[in-house]
Amino acid sequence: MQPSAIRLVLPGNVHHNSGGNAYNAALVRALDALGVPATTRTADGDWPVGGPADRSALGNLLAEPAGPGTVTLVDGLVACGAPEQLEAAARAGTPVWILLHMPLDGYADLEGRAVAAAAGVICSSSSAAAELRARHGLDGADTTVAVALPGTDPAGTAVGSTPPHLAMVAALLPNKSQLLFLRALAALTDLDWSAALVGADTADPEYAALLRAETERLGLGGRVRIPGELRGDALDAEWARTDLTLLISRAETFGMAVTESLARGIPAIIRRGTGALEALTAGTPQAGTPQAGPGAARATGEEAEGDDAGLPGAAVALAEDPAPLTELLRRWLTEPELRARWRATALDARQHLPGWDATARTVLEILGR
Repeated sequence: MQPSAIRLVLPGNVHHNSGGNAYNAALVRALDALGVPATTRTADGDWPVGGPADRSALGNLLAEPAGPGTVTLVDGLVACGAPEQLEAAARAGTPVWILLHMPLDGYADLEGRAVAAAAGVICSSSSAAAELRARHGLDGADTTVAVALPGTDPAGTAVGSTPPHLAMVAALLPNKSQLLFLRALAALTDLDWSAALVGADTADPEYAALLRAETERLGLGGRVRIPGELRGDALDAEWARTDLTLLISRAETFGMAVTESLARGIPAIIRRGTGALEALTAGTPQAGTPQAGPGAARATGEEAEGDDAGLPGAAVALAEDPAPLTELLRRWLTEPELRARWRATALDARQHLPGWDATARTVLEILGR
């Protein structure tokens, strides 16, 4: 039976605009629009584990009456570090669901207990679900591990810039590899372009300071902006002037910045071997291709190979050397046909991206099984 209401428990210690935060907020809005009231509660604490007082407060929150037909979803950043509280809720006859955006490295034992205690797990990407199943041997197990992919909000088509403007929209964190991007750009100063690193600079202030210093050291200060996190009209203006986005994180379960880019008709470059491939193919005939399956080989960044020409951008193999990224960016900057093909494919993908209403319906269908 479909739940009559949702109570979503969120981590109180994530203040930047992360993909998980954006997903949670959009899901709440979409559930409300479908007539299923969704309320949020904040679990303060140093998650993903928190201290004894943090976990005790979470336990008290989960024990509060939620109302008939109400299902409690707990963000995985909170739930996976607090298995005792989930076990207590199950013993009390009110097991909770986990809404998992990424498995927690370093806490496999706690995560496994939490997953076992939960009524089920809803993952926001196929790669997160696959990793969770593999890590805890859940294939064929009784535990439900289902997927509700992120949706997108309608957005206006980006007009772009002359010269071309490149953007990375992600919190300034080492995993996101902004430093590698800067070093790739440093080898392209013979060409005309501008770039921006848009994202919260408070999550790791030392890394943010390193990026700003490296921008100056590489002589990119007049061409690369690092404005911090943008919202509202300022973010919309940044999207509107952008011609190409990059999400080259070392690890990524999905990458909502990619679908937000495609929603505006902007192609994207991602790092091969990450879950961002699922986002890059979200509006194309390759959508739904498993990350480890044939689709992963298609997204090579070598459009001459054939069927990867259908991607609205490319996936590039990267380690610590920026050269492969530099080479791909040089081709995009100097080959008008390549730019036109990526742009046309992104504009087509824009028409086929699922909305957040689809995400909300999927969540309700999973909970109602």
